[in-house]
Amino acid sequence: MIPEIILIHPPVVKCSEPPAGIARLSACLTENGIAHKMIDANLEGILYLLKNESSKNTSTDRWTARARKNLGLNLAAQRDISTYRNQSRYQKSVMDINRLLNVAGKGLDIDLSLSDYQDKNLSPARSADLISAAEKPHINPFYSYFRHRLEDVLQRNPDFIGFSLNYLSQALCAFAIIGFIKKIHPRQKIILGGSLMTSWVKLGATQTTFGGLADEIVEGPGEQKLLDILKAKSRLSISRPDYNSFPLDQYLSPGRVIPYSGAHGCYWHQCAFCPEKAEGNAYRPLDISQVTNDLKILTHQMQPALIHILDSSISPSLLKALAQNPPGAPWYGFARITTHLADEDFCSSLKQSGCVMLKLGIESGDQNVLDEINKGIDLSITSQVLKNLKKAGIATYGYFLFGTPPENQESALKTMDFVAGHHTCIDFLNLAIFNLPSGSVEAQNLATRDFYKGDLSLYKNFQHPLGWHRPAVRKFLEKIFKKHPAIAPIVKRTPEFFTSNHAPFFILQRRYGRDSLTIGR
Repeated sequence: MIPEIILIHPPVVKCSEPPAGIARLSACLTENGIAHKMIDANLEGILYLLKNESSKNTSTDRWTARARKNLGLNLAAQRDISTYRNQSRYQKSVMDINRLLNVAGKGLDIDLSLSDYQDKNLSPARSADLISAAEKPHINPFYSYFRHRLEDVLQRNPDFIGFSLNYLSQALCAFAIIGFIKKIHPRQKIILGGSLMTSWVKLGATQTTFGGLADEIVEGPGEQKLLDILKAKSRLSISRPDYNSFPLDQYLSPGRVIPYSGAHGCYWHQCAFCPEKAEGNAYRPLDISQVTNDLKILTHQMQPALIHILDSSISPSLLKALAQNPPGAPWYGFARITTHLADEDFCSSLKQSGCVMLKLGIESGDQNVLDEINKGIDLSITSQVLKNLKKAGIATYGYFLFGTPPENQESALKTMDFVAGHHTCIDFLNLAIFNLPSGSVEAQNLATRDFYKGDLSLYKNFQHPLGWHRPAVRKFLEKIFKKHPAIAPIVKRTPEFFTSNHAPFFILQRRYGRDSLTIGR
């Protein structure tokens, strides 16, 4: 008899689109005739918590009272493209929704938001704390949700329950859910997978690390390993992800968003301090003809308002294929600065294919810093790319990284000058402070110490060789960089919590107006 499996996507991550990982696993299981069920516990749990909090009548502050009263209107606003016409209306809506989540976590010493989960007493980077979360599931803010949800599911007596863990913000909730399952079904077999688990395995984590709570751990792409665990007579092929089981119109976006991975890993794979390189993750692209065919079929089936290409960096060959074979819906994703994008005609063809926004990892406005970290990009070409994309009508989401070992304040000021000098070509900004990957070769040449007190920490703190330490970097960003008159407006228009996931909708609304997004609703 072929076993049955339940796949769970645990809280907390942005609930703007369905989870791509278990959607692809679902397609593989279906193709091999394996009964299964998928649960987006992130979306379900967040909506459950919001509804529960809005029903309370206890006396409280005016902000919380307003947020409770207007929850239905605010959720509807997030799903209505006209909201994205007005930044203030959008921000008020999303902040009110987030307020209820924050209040729901406060009594449990948890900082809970639409994009993060931080426990003041437990760390997701410490295996002992993950085990503690499993031992006391009742103190998790989502306990009431998953207790009711899983009691029904467990009546099916599934052979396995699998958890897809991709972010630290999911770890404590995932283990709380596992702990609850083990309390009422002690013999229930648990599978742990996802990119976070892969990173932990690279650090040396095993089943023993998690106190025996996991019966199986899946490293890397999970299709073949899952088929092996289930002892299926496997017919492995990389199937097109299946989103039919998800409540696509309940996500907090103004239209259906279809996430799609055309590759695992990064094709460049040469940047210094790259976590993917440090972990030895190979670049595994799908056949380009399969990607373009999958996207066309998904567009026809799901009628999405937006396609989110999840690749660490969309390869030039895939960009070219998308330009020649448009998927049929607006799309966006991450791309490297390449000579392809320095071609004005090529940028125009991307725009015609439906590209609404590209996320660009520019990192620094100092060429010496870029060369030191082996970024492989030239600022003169970057400048041309930004201008070309602007002229073509493709929005840019610029990613900049501060505090890398070769950077100092003078370098950071050059980055500020670069951004200010291109402020008309940059629509959104992601400003990050550098974290040193624990396993990177470059870390061996720096004086390091634990970033988190935990055996599962993915990063190390370090003594900056030029004295450009994190507090100084943070002060520079807050007091100088973000207050520059040409940069402040860019920072201000970054969507709260949902950031790049919602940014394309502001562009689509501004460019086309409401009628363009009636597709998918």
